[in-house]
Amino acid sequence: MESNQIIVLAIIATSIATYVSRFMGALTSEKVSVRSKIFKWFDCVAYSILAALLGRMLIFPAGVLANSELIIRLIVFFICIALFILSKKNLVLPTMFSAILLGFLTNI
Repeated sequence: MESNQIIVLAIIATSIATYVSRFMGALTSEKVSVRSKIFKWFDCVAYSILAALLGRMLIFPAGVLANSELIIRLIVFFICIALFILSKKNLVLPTMFSAILLGFLTNI
């Protein structure tokens, strides 16, 4: 098989896996209460995965982020968390500010 065919096949396979699981979730979502223990467990798992990925990005960055120092990444992180809380959980403002602040602090 050519590499282009393998890439197309991989995209099709992952798309099918993604959409089948979403479809099954949509079918069964009416039966699951948002106050149930299983729903809370999935919620906790999702947040813990997100926290682990964020921690990995901060401590072991890849790509362009690896060019900045750890202390700069931590400063930007804590400032943006504070900005997120102060802006009543607005995601756009801290996201834009983090890119600007990281670029500024890395280049000085």
